[in-house]
Amino acid sequence: MFDDRSPIYRQIADRIKADVLSQTLKGDEQVMSTNRYAAFYRINPATAAKAFQQLVDEGVLYKKRGIGMFVSPHARDALRAVRRKSFFADVVDPMVADAKAIGIPLSEVIGRIEELEG
Repeated sequence: MFDDRSPIYRQIADRIKADVLSQTLKGDEQVMSTNRYAAFYRINPATAAKAFQQLVDEGVLYKKRGIGMFVSPHARDALRAVRRKSFFADVVDPMVADAKAIGIPLSEVIGRIEELEG
């Protein structure tokens, strides 16, 4: 499950975010405890705790004292908004700049996108 491209705690956080976006995890749904997560994936509990704390700090998860961690009710909407913003900045803007640089009219780019969508 984990690779060497980024720290394990970040990969855990990214996996949970992906599960929220895909609705594998839904708002107010309880997630595995950090200890259970660590045991299941055979990682240090502190690493799992760091990932979960990052998700709490970002508002993706919230804690219910004595019960556990849960997906924030609006986490999916917030994650989609962040991803949408980065999609335009990381994908669309450079694509448009590249198209302009090599002389592809924007109408042709849009036409291609519409072909792929249909």
